[in-house]
Amino acid sequence: MKKIFISSDHAGFKLKETIKDYLNNKKFNFEDLGPMDDSSVDYPDYAHKVAKKVKLNKSNIGILVCGSGTGMNIAANKHKNVRAAQCFNIKSTKLSRLHNDANIITLGSRLISKKNAIRFISIFLNTKFDGGRHLKRIKKI
Repeated sequence: MKKIFISSDHAGFKLKETIKDYLNNKKFNFEDLGPMDDSSVDYPDYAHKVAKKVKLNKSNIGILVCGSGTGMNIAANKHKNVRAAQCFNIKSTKLSRLHNDANIITLGSRLISKKNAIRFISIFLNTKFDGGRHLKRIKKI
């Protein structure tokens, strides 16, 4: 089974803890890469930690949470073979997996509810890449 790596910055810390409860309840194999409290931190440091773990193994998945989801997304996408997707609704989440084979989901704690965050995580983890014509495009990234 895939390994999930999760991290946040201070703005995303509380939502990260909610997501961890969901992952625990569903018996997912995951590792929290920090931070361990809501003290101020620099989001790129944590995005890079997750991206490095995700790119080590094709089956690894990442979850990143910051205030908007944007900063984490930008930082994570600096890594080769990482396809981070900022998800803000059901359709963007499904398409990130179906068409883009995204391997990291980024969420904005100030922009989405806890309920929607859990819904998007579930969709992200359970949606498979369509391949086909989309694989050709992924290879061009």
